[in-house]
Amino acid sequence: MGYKIRKAVSEDEQRIRELFIEMLQTIYHTEDVQDYEPGYLDKYWTDGEDVIFVSEDNGVIAYLGVEVHREDEKDFVYLDDLSVTEKYRSQGIGSALIHEAENYAKKKGVENILFHVEKSNTEAFRLYEKLGYKIFRDDGSRYLMKK
Repeated sequence: MGYKIRKAVSEDEQRIRELFIEMLQTIYHTEDVQDYEPGYLDKYWTDGEDVIFVSEDNGVIAYLGVEVHREDEKDFVYLDDLSVTEKYRSQGIGSALIHEAENYAKKKGVENILFHVEKSNTEAFRLYEKLGYKIFRDDGSRYLMKK
């Protein structure tokens, strides 16, 4: 395992945007996809609880957005946008990033972890099932998953 995982910093933003585009192109099988809105990633560069974890091997090769939601009923962590660049897929990097997010949630005292997966993204769906996540809700074109 030559890669390492760390918390992203604002200098990683351009690479994260590139990986986001690559992820969307893989899921939707089209070049015609939209980047994040300008400023969308800014919340991750503050000292708040929302973080992005990146995996690095001679540069950033993958990332996972982690949002902490403090709600009256129940706090939860929402995993937003997991992307592993093509040549590094199927090497356990996505799983390692999810485990990092799970440990982060534990540190923050949050039990529930939720995320969406596109129904068409069968590879990702299988990975999440293998990691113990189940369908929590059917949201049309995607499932809301929970452990």
